[in-house]
Amino acid sequence: MLLIVGEVRLPVGRVQAAKPAMEQVIAASREEAGCLDYTYAEDVLDPGLIRVKETWLSKAAFDEHSASSHMAQWRSSEAAGWITHRKFQIFEIGDPLSF
Repeated sequence: MLLIVGEVRLPVGRVQAAKPAMEQVIAASREEAGCLDYTYAEDVLDPGLIRVKETWLSKAAFDEHSASSHMAQWRSSEAAGWITHRKFQIFEIGDPLSF
């Protein structure tokens, strides 16, 4: 499994306008067969900072996601053009532990 953890920053005044594009990419990503989780969350204490968390069944599933038409559409969207900062880390993880 892959865990992708990251953040993007949008100007505070653009967050509301970016939400439809973000909702579209989230919904489409969650429909992908290898997607276990795909979440964006605005930081409560730092408006405009969007935390991103994705979990993929495999690297192949993530690669398919990266090459998907909805990701191409997101990358070319006006909302993606407003991003002023982007940082992501990818971790290879095992099965979740129960406790």
